[in-house]
Amino acid sequence: MNILLTGGSGNLGTELKKILPNCIAPTKQELDITNRNQVFDFFKNNSIDVVIHTAAITKIRFCEENQRITWDTNVQGTRNIVDAIKKSEDNTKFVYISTACVFDGHRGMYKESDVPYPENFYALTKLVAESEVTKVSNHLIIRTNFVAKKPWPYPAAFTDRFGTYLFAENVAKGIKDILDEDLNEIVHLVGDKKISMFELAQITSPDIKPMTINDYQGPPLTMDMSLDTEKWKKYSLTRN
Repeated sequence: MNILLTGGSGNLGTELKKILPNCIAPTKQELDITNRNQVFDFFKNNSIDVVIHTAAITKIRFCEENQRITWDTNVQGTRNIVDAIKKSEDNTKFVYISTACVFDGHRGMYKESDVPYPENFYALTKLVAESEVTKVSNHLIIRTNFVAKKPWPYPAAFTDRFGTYLFAENVAKGIKDILDEDLNEIVHLVGDKKISMFELAQITSPDIKPMTINDYQGPPLTMDMSLDTEKWKKYSLTRN
């Protein structure tokens, strides 16, 4: 089975390459998803059974301040892949990695059947891209919330933002599990405990400082990113 992985150099892509060692993971130079002609040529020259689309711009502040670049990558880039799959007339399965941030975050523990309502431009682009993905008959949208298992990249972490967080390695395993079961439509890939971002940061950075939303200035944030699932099992956050 030929699996195309986009975003192979990202945190999740790096973990997916470990458990899917035979996947095709082109660099951005080899496959720039914003270059429509390059995307169409790639699909014309390669037989692809599954696309796992992880490539995206995800930094909230950057997305807000660079909306055209973000739209071109997150929405138009996804649309280019969708259209290339449809033109190929192969039964390619499109697996799209989405985010808990498509929900407003006012209550948390969102299920697959809940109605999305984005709080910021990043989340809006991910939701619009989800809509594009549904144009491929054989599609799977996986909503999740993860970080790399590395030292926390900021001096502090929120005590009042929550999620059913996982590390990228947990999500990679979950994606493979879901692929093995050949699920479709929307699936939430979630951790089995709702914790604060501060608690998450403490796992890799014990000396991390606490902060609250009152200490923050910037675009609106999704405060409660916790997800529940009606369709799949839950995973434990690896702590060692």
